[in-house]
Amino acid sequence: MPTPAARPSTFLLFPWGLLSILLILVLNFTLSETWFGQNWSWITLVLIIPAAFLENFKVGYSTMRIMFMKVIYSLLSFLLVGMAFGAALAGWQLERFQHITNIDKVRLPWFVLLALVVMLLIQIAQLFSMLKAVKREFMQLDPDQ
Repeated sequence: MPTPAARPSTFLLFPWGLLSILLILVLNFTLSETWFGQNWSWITLVLIIPAAFLENFKVGYSTMRIMFMKVIYSLLSFLLVGMAFGAALAGWQLERFQHITNIDKVRLPWFVLLALVVMLLIQIAQLFSMLKAVKREFMQLDPDQ
C-alpha cells in the first residue's frame, strides 16, 4: 500500500536567495550612500552567507514541487537583478553619452554588484544541483539501468 505524499515544508519552498537579493537591492536604494557604503561588508555578509546555507539545505530534496519552485525563484532572481542592472546602465548611458545630468538614476556600487553576482552564482549552482537530482530520479525509473 503506497504511503500518501507528505507536503514539503515551508522552509523548502521559501525563496531564501530571492529574498536576499531583494533585501540587498532595497537596502541599497533606501539607505543613505554614506551609511551603506561604510557597512556594506557586514550587510552583504549577513545576507549572502545565510542565504547560501539555507539554499544548500534544499539540495537533496527532489520533489517536483520543490524543483519547480526553485526554477521559478531563480528566474525571478535573474529578472530582478537584470532590471536593476539595466536601470543602472541606462542612467550611466544617459549621463555619459547623452550628457543628461538632471535625472534621477539608479546607482549600484561595486559591492552591490558583487553581492548580486554572488547570489546569482548561488542560484546557478542550485539549478545545476536540481538538474542532477532530476537525472538521478529518471535513472532510477529507467528499466535498462
